[in-house]
Amino acid sequence: MPTTSILTVNRVAGHIGAEITGIDLAHPLDPSTVEEIRQALLAHKVVFFRGQTLDHGDQIAFARQFGELTHAHPHEDTPPEDHPQILTIDPRRYEERYGPDYRELNRKRRYSYNSGWHTDVTAAVNPPAASILRAETVPEFGGDTQWTNLVAAYEGLSTPLRAFVDGLRAEHRFLAGYRPAENDGKLVKRINDNLLVSVHPVVRVHPETGERALFVNPGFTDNIVGLSAVESRRVLELLYEQITRPEYTVRFRWQPGSLAFWDNRATAHLAPSDLDHLDVQRTLHRVTLIGDRPVGPDGFVSEIVAGREFRAESLVVA
Repeated sequence: MPTTSILTVNRVAGHIGAEITGIDLAHPLDPSTVEEIRQALLAHKVVFFRGQTLDHGDQIAFARQFGELTHAHPHEDTPPEDHPQILTIDPRRYEERYGPDYRELNRKRRYSYNSGWHTDVTAAVNPPAASILRAETVPEFGGDTQWTNLVAAYEGLSTPLRAFVDGLRAEHRFLAGYRPAENDGKLVKRINDNLLVSVHPVVRVHPETGERALFVNPGFTDNIVGLSAVESRRVLELLYEQITRPEYTVRFRWQPGSLAFWDNRATAHLAPSDLDHLDVQRTLHRVTLIGDRPVGPDGFVSEIVAGREFRAESLVVA
C-alpha cells in the first residue's frame, strides 16, 4: 500500500543538488510524494537519498514510479539475473570481462578537456531522461561522484555566444575522440560492430521546464556538424570548460544505501578516478528512465546516424 511521507528537501550547493530526507524508498509512494520528488529533481537537477535499504527489485520498483525503464545499457549483455534493467558499476567486473583492454582503452581515449565528464548514453537518439544510482559497497574514503548543472552553464555564457551555440548541432557516439587502431581489443570491436551514433542540438530545450541547457559532453560528443575539425575542437573545448566550472557542480560522498537521482537532460557527471591505484571495492547499481529525442531552440529534433532508438527495457546489442 502506498506510503505518505513528510519530505524535507535541503539544498547542498549553490547551483545544483539537494538531499531529500523523511522517506523510505523501499515502499510504494503515494502520487503526491512522487510529484514532490519529481519537482525537486526538476528544480535541483540531482537529488540524493541516504540510509536506504534496497535490493535490485526495490530500486526498479522505485524508478518505475517516475517512468518506463530502459535495458541496463546498449552494450551490456550480462545484467543481473532476472533484472535486465540493472547496470552494475564496478571496474573489476569490466576488467574480468575484457581483461587489460578495458584499462588500456580508458588510458588511450583522447578528449579536449576532462575525460570523465559525461551525460548518460547521448550516443542514442533519445538518451535516458534520468538515472538512479544506488551504492551497495563503497570504500571508506574516495570514490565521490560530481554533477554539473548544464542549464546554469548555458545561462553563464555571454548573450552573443548563447545565440551562436543555439543553432549548432553535434554528433555523439561511443568512444568520442578515439580513433580505432589495429590492436584494439574486443571491447572496441563490440562497439564498432554495433554503432550507435546520433546528431543532437548543442543546446537542448528541456521538455518539462522549458530551460535551455548545453547538451555536449566529453564522453560522447565527437564533433560539431558543419565546422572544420579545428573549429569544432576549439568550440567544444570552450563549452567543456564552461560545463565543468566548479561553481556549477556538486560533489557527493557515497555511503552504503545512498542513492543519487539525476535529470540526464540537464546534467553531466564525473565518475571518480582517485581509486584506480588502490585495491578497494566500489559497487553501485544504475537504472535509467527512457527519454525523448532532444529538441533545440530552433526546433531541430535529434536524428539517428547509426543504430536505433531506445525502447522501454530494450536496445541491447549482440
